[in-house]
Amino acid sequence: MAASTHGTLVSAGDLPALSSRLAAEGKRTELVRGDLVVTAPAGGRHGHIANSIAFRLTEFTRARQAGMVFAAETGFLLRRDPDTVRAPDVSFVAYGRLAEDEPPSGYMELAPDLAVEVVSPNDSPAAIRDKVQDWLEAGTKLVWVVYPDSRSVTVHSPADSLQELEDTDILSGAPALPDFTTAVRDLFA
Repeated sequence: MAASTHGTLVSAGDLPALSSRLAAEGKRTELVRGDLVVTAPAGGRHGHIANSIAFRLTEFTRARQAGMVFAAETGFLLRRDPDTVRAPDVSFVAYGRLAEDEPPSGYMELAPDLAVEVVSPNDSPAAIRDKVQDWLEAGTKLVWVVYPDSRSVTVHSPADSLQELEDTDILSGAPALPDFTTAVRDLFA
């Protein structure tokens, strides 16, 4: 459900106050071209899958000192005037892209190298398409869209490359994490 506060565009600076009020009501927010997008909290299966992915990525990146993995609700400021702040379910940013390799206390003003979206039952195909497009246009190298019901992953990259992987396939992190691979089925374990 999108709400544009009575036709007034919302800025990234306005979002923290709006988000904290809505979070108290159990709602999640993103900002898309100045419009506040409000969604319900994720369900248990969604959270478990996102955590499984974050765990695998964190284990891999820490062992190689490759960068930082971020949990859901981490905001990335992708565009200004009007502002877009997206929050993937899991994300990765390579070392060297953040000042002193420390995340800011506010939104990160860059696109992650990898964005992962776990599809919830109430996510429309159009909303997922819009998220993928926003990530890629902002400079994200790789987007994984994870479908719990079919136990599959669709991999998107900036070169309009689209790869659909099933439960028995191997998922690669290239080009964002070139040496990372995992069986798709393991994301759902």
